[in-house]
Amino acid sequence: MYAPERHQQILERAREIGRVDVASLAEQLDVTPETIRRDLTALERHGLVRRVHGGAIPVERLGFEPGIAARESVLAGEKERIAKAALDELPESGAVILDAGTTTVRLAELLPTDRELTVVTHALPVATVLATRGNITLHLVGGTVRGRTLAAVGSWALAALADIHADVAFLGTNGLSPERGLTTPDLAEAAVKRALVESARRTVVLADHTKLGRVDFAHVAPVSAIDTVVTDTGAEPELVEELEAAGPRVVRA
Repeated sequence: MYAPERHQQILERAREIGRVDVASLAEQLDVTPETIRRDLTALERHGLVRRVHGGAIPVERLGFEPGIAARESVLAGEKERIAKAALDELPESGAVILDAGTTTVRLAELLPTDRELTVVTHALPVATVLATRGNITLHLVGGTVRGRTLAAVGSWALAALADIHADVAFLGTNGLSPERGLTTPDLAEAAVKRALVESARRTVVLADHTKLGRVDFAHVAPVSAIDTVVTDTGAEPELVEELEAAGPRVVRA
């Protein structure tokens, strides 16, 4: 059986019963568990399933975008390394934008205390981290707060972002592919992310390897709009090459 045939059977089974596990699939399809894990990784990259311990769940059965609490402990070590590597993209002084997301929150926690920075964010967790920092001038963008990401969206947020010009925007993302660029599940959040890109001279995307190659519902920006992608060493070399060929520099932390 070829890989695409296996992928189709795995997806059909997942959608039928709501969940699949590696051991059962390996036995039923007469392949090794490692082959099934690769298959599930490929299906996740295409946004069709979400990996869980021991198996996967079809995205449509999940019915929601994972919230911050569910994402905080996922790939924590990789996010730490990504955030540390992203510090090299900071200006010596000036203004930066921090998007919503667990990796950008970690970046906020790591911001240096020995330089003056202006930080713009629409994310409540980021603002909470930075509100008492003496060297940070914090601008919190208002709007309708999404419960999933605790980020402000809507017309108020877009209007505020239209008035600023930052040195660097640090973006999180749900999906990043050479063909489709940056994507995210929610249209309102996609509009704000797009505004963040337009409000900065440079855009740095912080994305662990599970985000690379994935495509979500709402388009944010093409790959050509990104200057740098900071990811982890789990990123597939072929996919990194495709991204770099499309424009941005890719840093693997």
